[in-house]
Amino acid sequence: MLLRHTPKEITERSALMINPAKTCQPIGAMYAALGIKGCLPHSHGSQGCCAYHRSTLTRHYKEPISAATSSFTEGASVFGGQANLLQAIDNIFTVYEPDVIAVHTTCLSETIGDDLPQIFDKAMKEKKVPAGKTLIGAQTPSYVGSHVTGFSNMVKAMAALAKPSGKKNGKINIIPGWVEPSDMEEIKKIAAMIGVSINMFPDTSGVLNGPLTGEYKMFPDAGASIDDIKDSGNSIGTLALGEWCSADAARLLDTKCKVPCSILDMPFGLKATDRFVDALRTVAGTSVPDEVMMERGKLVDMISDMHQYFYGKKVALVGDPDQVIAMTEFLVSIDMCPIHIVTGTPGKRFEERINEITKDMGQKVNVRAKGDMFLLHQWIKNEPVDLIIGNSYCKYIARDEDLPYVRWGFPILDRQGHQHFPTVGYMGGLRLLEKILGVLLDRKDRDDPESKFELVL
Repeated sequence: MLLRHTPKEITERSALMINPAKTCQPIGAMYAALGIKGCLPHSHGSQGCCAYHRSTLTRHYKEPISAATSSFTEGASVFGGQANLLQAIDNIFTVYEPDVIAVHTTCLSETIGDDLPQIFDKAMKEKKVPAGKTLIGAQTPSYVGSHVTGFSNMVKAMAALAKPSGKKNGKINIIPGWVEPSDMEEIKKIAAMIGVSINMFPDTSGVLNGPLTGEYKMFPDAGASIDDIKDSGNSIGTLALGEWCSADAARLLDTKCKVPCSILDMPFGLKATDRFVDALRTVAGTSVPDEVMMERGKLVDMISDMHQYFYGKKVALVGDPDQVIAMTEFLVSIDMCPIHIVTGTPGKRFEERINEITKDMGQKVNVRAKGDMFLLHQWIKNEPVDLIIGNSYCKYIARDEDLPYVRWGFPILDRQGHQHFPTVGYMGGLRLLEKILGVLLDRKDRDDPESKFELVL
């Protein structure tokens, strides 16, 4: 197989990444933009860049991704892409009639030094943006950060649209971070069960997991509306789910519009969901209903029933920082031992959080921010694990090391359904446990001798 030449001996690498556990900023910006109602994402760069961003999202979500491009040629690559972007804005609003164009830059336009605010100002002065339409943009060079950074930058651009009126609307802003459309549906469901009126952006539910009706719509009737995003400056508070994906936008709303914010972990697992539910209850000044407690009780019951199979199992975990932090806490809470943990996104705080969560685990933990999957594979070779959790690129490590494997995170390119089944919240926790338990017991059935091959486990 592809990775069987990975050496066991680890050497420090300062200028080389092998199988990086990330992709580029524009992909994150494009995904965030798809969570705005009536929005057409626009890639300010070459056609090849836009094609890569679209194809990656299409392969993960199994939905056609619409996006435009400035189509840089040699001339634009040397002299700048202003003329291309101005023409694109005019063409897009004339031909496709979106409510919003969300522009993200690429390596090429950033290296040239294109100034998006100046170009936007020129487009407005030349009346290329029709009345009632919106133009937003984010700088997302691929040579800095990761897809998580790009997502954060585009969400911050959304928050910059907020306009306080001086009168509170009684809503809570929820910035969900990079989660599946099904997860965004689950977050909205939890808020509705508690009786909290929310304003969530971005919101890809119904956009990237919508039904097949036989009728094509360029822009689905879903997503966060521009009016609601602007109204977020009048909310009574903001809950940002994830430091890397959501905190910058929440803090901008705080400083610009005086909307107080709380930065929470993504609600994967019992403890993080408890904190999310409690924050909703506290900000809204309401109580938690029995139906929410019923869902929580189901998750606690499954943890209790299946604990014997989880206890002491060593796990290798790779993914985006916000998700991995919450998943690590969940695994530790059910007495599993995540001992090899990697994210491709930079940030020293990631390693600090993981060390805080695992400090009482009684096991040495390898953790690396801005790491790669080559290093993860080497760690596994030196200290084997019972399970690997991560995106589709983990399948090579899982096959080479003969490991049980749970697909989770982004991108998942070789399976379907993740866009429809949540893994956040209490019900999402049940699904995570079922997936983990299933692969562990499948391995037990495969490896047990006939004398221990039992019908009931």
